[in-house]
Amino acid sequence: MNAISCAAPLREHFGQTVLPLWRGPGFDAALRLPYEALDANRQPLPVVRYRAMACARQLFVFSQTGDADHAHTLFDTLLRHFEDRGHGGWFYSVDAQGAPLDTTKDLYTHAFVVFACAVYGQRFGSADALAVVHRTTALIVDRFATPDGLFSAALPADFAAVPGMPLQNPLMHLTEAWLAAREATGDAAFDTAIAQLAEGIARTFLHEPTGCIAELPIGAPENRLEPGHQFEWFYLAGRAAGCLGTSGLDAALARAFPFAVRHGIDRETGAVCAALDEQGRVLDSTQRIWAQTEYLRAVAVHDDDAVRAGLPGQAERFAARFLKPYGWVECCSATGEVTRADMPSTTPYHLLGAYMAMPA
Repeated sequence: MNAISCAAPLREHFGQTVLPLWRGPGFDAALRLPYEALDANRQPLPVVRYRAMACARQLFVFSQTGDADHAHTLFDTLLRHFEDRGHGGWFYSVDAQGAPLDTTKDLYTHAFVVFACAVYGQRFGSADALAVVHRTTALIVDRFATPDGLFSAALPADFAAVPGMPLQNPLMHLTEAWLAAREATGDAAFDTAIAQLAEGIARTFLHEPTGCIAELPIGAPENRLEPGHQFEWFYLAGRAAGCLGTSGLDAALARAFPFAVRHGIDRETGAVCAALDEQGRVLDSTQRIWAQTEYLRAVAVHDDDAVRAGLPGQAERFAARFLKPYGWVECCSATGEVTRADMPSTTPYHLLGAYMAMPA
């Protein structure tokens, strides 16, 4: 199997198995929101909440796959249920009746609103969506900023708090969001914002000996390196070429990639573990599907022919271990036991991102 043909069965599974789950049993037609997760019988788990981030990820998926009707529904619902018209910004979640539940202003959520609305706005020419991109970005810059040039991970509903410690993951997705916004709007201000963000991330999270981006600021106790995030950053740094300022993230992540492969991937199964320490020892051997998709995507876009040559074999091992006739396995142990049997509505975002990067 070559690099082109190896993507075909993955895309077929996505189109014939995954997408129908979220148009059908995974979609609450009354509230017009995706359920948080389905069980292995394709039934929704009991409703506790609906998250804005999950709605935004589904908006991305159905925008990229060209399902205009469903994408329009998700965009309208995102604004109706999650936009805080009092304090500004976006609620983290609503309850089973659609009323605000967790009103925390969460940077991860705001980043995904920007990301999804940029993709939706570009795909369907929605001026309203691009207006959301601009006003949410302005709010992030104004309200989430920390003295060290980064952004707080979370604030209360009214933003009335001293910013807390930045975290890597929301900042990575803010980078992703601003890359999508730059492409959708052509606004050069996003180039500057991405460069400043990359420089702040390098100052705060770059583990110089390995080139990896740590989960917590360097020096924080119980820090860790996640191989999946190194692959995700590797892809994003490639997309951001020319917009990384003086951060040096591109060169650092070129070193992080082989470190993550060497220490974070099981040689027998090809599966990516969850976390390493700074010396490369496994801290968490759980194999999460999102980390596997980020490895596929990083291999697919790598500039080394020898690395890309491994894509067909990796795609086959991924499909055999994680894709099922009913959907997918979200998490398993190093020995293959399923450790999370439900299928979250957020995972198709990762699957589609990997499949889009693979050769057509």
